[in-house]
Amino acid sequence: MKPTHIEHLGIAVNKLDEVIPYYEQLLGTKCYSIEEVVDQKVRTAFFKCGQTKIELLEPTSEESTIAKWLEKNPKGGVHHVAFCVEGLQVVLDECAAAGIQLIDKAPRKGAEGLNIAFLHPKSTHGVLTELCEDPNK
Repeated sequence: MKPTHIEHLGIAVNKLDEVIPYYEQLLGTKCYSIEEVVDQKVRTAFFKCGQTKIELLEPTSEESTIAKWLEKNPKGGVHHVAFCVEGLQVVLDECAAAGIQLIDKAPRKGAEGLNIAFLHPKSTHGVLTELCEDPNK
């Protein structure tokens, strides 16, 4: 696996409306996109910071993985790091062959139209890792 760059940092929050103004002030830029990812039961808000994005994640259901994560971390915080890769399925197959536990064995649709897959933190030294691929590139 050879990521091209850090695609985004995912930050779990309780309420987007309360957190967006902080990041707008911190980064000196406006939130450029708010989107609901229905199958993941989250609303996302995105900011650009150079080539990397900040993704805020608000649960839309108590059953979402973000809601469950926030139960253990009520103040929110960094939830995952996402790397941009080319050939996502090939990278997933390489990770599995190397003994890395996959949460997703095949790519699925994520926010901003990206194909995504997660690696389990039990085999990534405690860091939930997302791999992203832009299907339009």
